[in-house]
Amino acid sequence: MSGPLSGFKIIELAGIGPGPYAGQLLADMGAEILVVERPGGGLIPGSGLQSVDRRGKKSIIVDIRKPEGAAIVLKLVETADALIEGNRPGVTERLGVGPEDCHKRNPKLVYGRMTGWGQTGPWSHLAGHDINYISITGALEAMGRDGEPPFPPLNFVGDYGGGSLFLVSGILAALLKAQKTGVGEVVDAAIIDGVSSMMGIVYSLSSLGLWQTKRKANLLDGAMPYYRCYKTQDDKFMAVGCIEPQFFALMLKILEIDPESFGPQNHPKFKNAQIETLEKIFASKSRDDWAEIFADTDACVSPVLNYEEAANHPQNSARGGLKSVNGMVHPGVAPKFSSDAEPETFEICDKGEDTRSVLQSAGYPDDVIEKLLGQDVIFENKG
Repeated sequence: MSGPLSGFKIIELAGIGPGPYAGQLLADMGAEILVVERPGGGLIPGSGLQSVDRRGKKSIIVDIRKPEGAAIVLKLVETADALIEGNRPGVTERLGVGPEDCHKRNPKLVYGRMTGWGQTGPWSHLAGHDINYISITGALEAMGRDGEPPFPPLNFVGDYGGGSLFLVSGILAALLKAQKTGVGEVVDAAIIDGVSSMMGIVYSLSSLGLWQTKRKANLLDGAMPYYRCYKTQDDKFMAVGCIEPQFFALMLKILEIDPESFGPQNHPKFKNAQIETLEKIFASKSRDDWAEIFADTDACVSPVLNYEEAANHPQNSARGGLKSVNGMVHPGVAPKFSSDAEPETFEICDKGEDTRSVLQSAGYPDDVIEKLLGQDVIFENKG
C-alpha cells in the first residue's frame, strides 16, 4: 500500500488489542509491517486470523523463545525502522530482543512498547484489561447512570484511544527524531497514561467549577437536555448535541417548540421539564422520520445507528468509511492524505505465509532455512 510511510519497515511482535491495531494504522499509512507470530494457536482460541487489524501486513512464524529464533528477530531489526511489542515489562529482555539488544544491532531503531500499566510502577507487572486500566484513571467512573455500575465503553477508550493512538503518535515522533539525529528511542506507551491525558478536559472543566464527580450531572455525560439521546417511537434513538445557543435555537425551531415557554438553555430550574418535553416529542415519530427531518441542518441532531446500519449512511459512504471486502466490512483508512488514493481492497495476511520469502530477503540461504524448519525454529503456513 502506498502512503506517507511508504518505505518504512516495522516489526510487530504478535499480540492482541492495541498493539496490532497500532500496526494496522501504520500499515494503512503505507508502512511495511512484518508480524512475528508465535507457533501454535493464537492468544485467544479461534480468533485473530480473520481480523481487520491483520490487513496490509506480512506474517512469519518464529519461536523467539529459542536463541535461534531471537537471532532471526535481531537480524530483521538491522534493516527495520521500528518495532512494536506488547508484552509485560522484562519479557523481551529475557528473550534477548529487548531495547538494548535491538539498539546494539540498529541504534536508529524506534522501540515501541505497548502496555496497560506502563513499564514502571508497583502495578507494572500485573495482568489487566481495558476495563481495569480505565478504572483507575477516573474515566470509567464517569460513565453511566448515577447510582448504577459504570458501563465499559467497549475497549475504545482504553485499548484503542489511550493505547494504540498514543503508541502511534509516539512512534511517529520518534521516527522524526531518528531521521534527524540517527538515534532511536524507546516509546513507553501505557494505556493509563493515554487515558489520563484524554481526561484533561474533565480536569479543566472541574477547575472552573463546571464538572463534578457525580455521574449524569455534567455537560457531556447525558445530564443536559441538549446533549443526550432520546428514544423514538420505534424504540430506537436520536442523538442530540446542540451545545451552542444558535444550534439549540435551531433545534427548537425545527421541533416547533416555543423558546419562551421552554425556558433558557442552561437554567437548572427548567432542565427536568425540558428533558420530559423532548422525550415526548421524540417518542412521537420513528428514528428514520426524525433523521429525515433533521437532515442537512445545523441542529446537531442525528440518528443513532448500529454498526450494520452505519455502512449505509450517506456520509460514511461518501467518505469510503466502511466497505465490504471478501465478506468482511473494513473501516476505511484514517486519516486520509491528499497524495494517497483510498485503496479499493484490503488483503489480510495469513499466519506464517511470508516466513520463507522474508528470511530469503534477509539473506538466509535455503539450506539454513530448511535447517531452521527442521529444528522447529520457524514454521510455514501449509494452508
